[in-house]
This record gives sequence, structure tokens and C-alpha cells, in this order.
Amino acid sequence: MNPQELGFTPQRPVGWLAPLLLLSTGLRTLLAVLFGAYLDKRELQNALDGDWFDHSQTADGELWFDYVADLGDGFNATYSVAYLLAQPSLEVDGAALPRGRLLVMGGDQVYPLASGDGYESRMKGPYRAALPEPPTSSTQPTLFALPGNHDWYDGLTAFIRLFARRRDGHIGGWRTEQRRSYFAVKLPANWWLFAIDEQFGAYIDDPQLGYFEEAARHVGPDDRVILMTPSPKWVKSVDNPEQYDAIDYFIRKTLDPTGASTRVLVSGDLHHYARYSSADRELITCGGGGAYLLGTQQLPPELIVPQPDTLTRNRSISKPYAFQSSYPDAAGSKRMAWGVFRRVPTRNPGFVTMLGLIHVLTMLAMTGAAAGNAGIVQRLFSIPLAAMLVLILAGSVAFAQPPKADKPKHARHWIAGLLHAFAHIALAAGGTWLWLQLPFHDWMWPGPLVVAAVVYGPVIGFVATQVTALYLLIASTVDVNLNELYAGQGIEDAKSFLRMHIAADGTLTIHPIGIDKICRKWTPDPGGAPDASWLHPRDPLVPHRIEAPIKVR
Repeated sequence: MNPQELGFTPQRPVGWLAPLLLLSTGLRTLLAVLFGAYLDKRELQNALDGDWFDHSQTADGELWFDYVADLGDGFNATYSVAYLLAQPSLEVDGAALPRGRLLVMGGDQVYPLASGDGYESRMKGPYRAALPEPPTSSTQPTLFALPGNHDWYDGLTAFIRLFARRRDGHIGGWRTEQRRSYFAVKLPANWWLFAIDEQFGAYIDDPQLGYFEEAARHVGPDDRVILMTPSPKWVKSVDNPEQYDAIDYFIRKTLDPTGASTRVLVSGDLHHYARYSSADRELITCGGGGAYLLGTQQLPPELIVPQPDTLTRNRSISKPYAFQSSYPDAAGSKRMAWGVFRRVPTRNPGFVTMLGLIHVLTMLAMTGAAAGNAGIVQRLFSIPLAAMLVLILAGSVAFAQPPKADKPKHARHWIAGLLHAFAHIALAAGGTWLWLQLPFHDWMWPGPLVVAAVVYGPVIGFVATQVTALYLLIASTVDVNLNELYAGQGIEDAKSFLRMHIAADGTLTIHPIGIDKICRKWTPDPGGAPDASWLHPRDPLVPHRIEAPIKVR
């Protein structure tokens, strides 16, 4: 089916190391951090409906519902997950798991930046193609969405327009009910779902606190809560203890006074599955809805939540949470990491071109300094060469993303960035020496420039990319640029989502579902039923349990 038939254009995966994307995303992130408080639409949402939602009444007292996050990337991965979520039932390791009556999206419904066109082609279109119309043989499912950081880059404008603008809104066969970027849903058997929008970890705004305080009036001591957050701050607080403060505040001030127990915390943002648990709470990260895979080898064997080092004076009592499972596992993640030498050049041709251009200019500057008649000091500090060396140093250090000096372990980012820069400077020096051994540099101008651009540039660009790949592999062992190691590869396989079931007796069963290989070739079905998926996988998608079902009572 072509885009005219589908109503959207299937998109390729985002090339996360593309130079213009790196620049634009970096600028958007900077603007969101600097001016987010002034453009924060959460404060304005107080004028919208403040109702919570009741999905507790079912014919049999039970409820199936799904959780997916980080989904709006390349079509094949996003649609593979959407297709499985849309089917009436999934056969998983011999068990039939019915489709969820609720579909909850945990954040980053579009990449790389929020826009109407981005949502249409990367999220809404694929999900509409997976479930075009409400099911004819069952209740129409409802969709709720929590914004992630990428949804926030336009100040939530496109997110609110898509998910919260209309009472009769829908995305394909899923109807939308929410009126704000956060929501509370009453579930069967004394369960509640609270989804808080505390993006960028700054604070939870007063209108939002008021909304949840009103919803909490209906929560009692016998109730249990699933708390959704945009990011797994319980993991991120290991390096930045204050990251968890807003979540801890919400639990202490809004949920704990009701007497209810917060039994599950779930989030996306990190593009893998991981679970930590204590005797009374599960901490689950599940960000495998379609975006590039992120490795799990750096996950600690235990978390202390909240971190004792947080400056919050009235924090909750710190408790240990033991690591239970991850997908992929650490060994599989390490194996995938070695693909960086192959995948980074093939997935990011613009990055190769950028490095080739930088090295060509550096080589020409070094050649000019070496061939001149000036003294050695003047040659080394000639303006063009100095400018290129400063560019390499600054770019490499910025790429390592050094945090503030008051953050723990900040020095490793500086050291890694400088070592990466010195490696490229050494490569440039070696390339200059080789260039001077060849006859091209003695040709009449602009002959040397043409040969440098046509021959030297592509070769040195590929070699420089391999240097960066080696840097990413080594730096990741000290938890520097781990995200870039995998983002640069754009691994589409190893996707995940949660299918959950509340039984009539109140037991919550969480089924973590993994997909080892996504589908990349699809067969159109234009004559199918109105609620049937428009495209079917040519090779069967095989979902499996990541780990045994998790029982929460």
C-alpha cells in the first residue's frame, strides 16, 4: 500500500548521529531547559476538564490493559509493536492473552521532535493502520498517553492537540478520553492508575497536584496504585539523587495520606526492559515500543530508593530494590554493542561525511603549517590549524556530555572527551603524514583540494568513524556515551511492551512481552474486515515472555 492509500508516509528510523539532527535536537533541548518554565502548558491545563476516569466496571470484574512507551520512530519497529497490540489475542508461550481494553502510552510518542506531521507519520498513522476501526466483536479500547521529553520539545502543543483536544477523539479504533497531559484512572478490584507529568524533573505544577488530590479523595486504604512516570528516575537517581525527589514527593503528599499502597512504578524513556523489586513494590522500565534499543549492561545489581544522598529533608525511608530481570540481558547487550563498527557508518552517512570534512580541513591546515617557511611555533599555532584543533577538542568534549562540576563522576566525561579528541588529532596527524608522502600535495591548486575532497575525504571519514565507534565502545564501560553507543547503531529488534491483567480477586498479573525480531516486510490486506490490520507481517512476529508473569497482590 502506498502513502496515498495508507494516509501517511512510513518513515525510516531516525539517524541519531546525523549532524543537523544532533544540532537541532541539542538546540531544542537547550531551549526546553532554559525556557520550559515560561512555556509550560501544564499551568494552563487548569482550564480544561479535571475529571478522573472510571474503568472499574466490567462484566466479569476483570480487566486486561497494555503499556507501551517510546514508540514513534521507524515504521517497521513501531508498526510491529502496534500490530501485536491490536490483535484480538496473542499466543505467548502457549497462553492466550486477550487484547487490552486500555492502551496506555508511557511517553515519547514521536521522534525526534514533536510536530503534527511527526505524530501523523510516526505514531498515529501506524496505530490507525494496525486497528483502523473499533472492534466489532468486543468493547472499543481506550487510549491514554503520557508525554515524554520528545513530546515536550514544542511545549506540548502537538501532544494536547492529538490526545486531549476532543471528547470524541480517536486514533484508529482506539478512543481518547484524557483532557490533560496527566490522568487518573480507576480500575477494577480497588486498583488505580495515576500518570504524572513531571517532565525534566523540575516540579509537579499546582494544577496537576490539585487534579490528583481531587482524584485521591476517592482512593481508600484498601486500594492499590500503579504510578506511571515519564522516566525511570529510580535508576537515574543513582548518579543524580535529586532525580527521584518529585516522584517521592507525589507519593508522600498525595498517595500515602489515602492509606493506599503504591505497588508498581512503571516508566519508559530508557529503551529496554528492566525490573527491580522489593517486598512491597515493583519498579519497571519498559521503553521498547519502537525506538532504538538501549543496552542493559550498566544496570546496577541493586537500587536504593530514594537515594540517601538526596538533599530532600523529608524524603521517604530508603529501601533496597533487587535487580530481577532485563531484556536484552547484559550478555546480549554487550554482543550487540560490538555492532557499532558496522552499524554507525551504514546508519549515519551524514556523520561519516561530517567527520570526513573535518579531517580534510584539519589535514589541509596541518599541511599548510608543515610546508610553510615560518618557525615551528608559528606553524603549530597558525590560525586555521588552531581553529580546527579547537573545533575537534570542543566537539569531542561536548559529545561526551560532561555534567556540572558538582555532580559525582563528572571528571570521567571530560577525560573521555579529551581522549576522544586526542585520538582524532592523532589520526589527522597520521593522515597528514601520509598525504605528504603522496604526489597530490605538489599539484597545482586546486588539484590538491579536489583529490582531498574526492579521495582522501571518504577514506578518512570512514576511518574516523571507526575511531569514534571504538571510543563509544570503550567509553560505555565507564557509563559515558552509553546512549550514543546504541543510538548510533539504531538497533530496531528486541522490542517490548507489557500486557497486564487484573483478576476478579484483585491480583494484578504483569506479562512482560518481548519481540526478538521485528518484521521488515509487510503484506497489504485491502479486503479485510473494517477492524482488521491493513498490513500483515510476511514473516510471523513471535512474541514471548521476557520473564515469568509477575504477580502483584
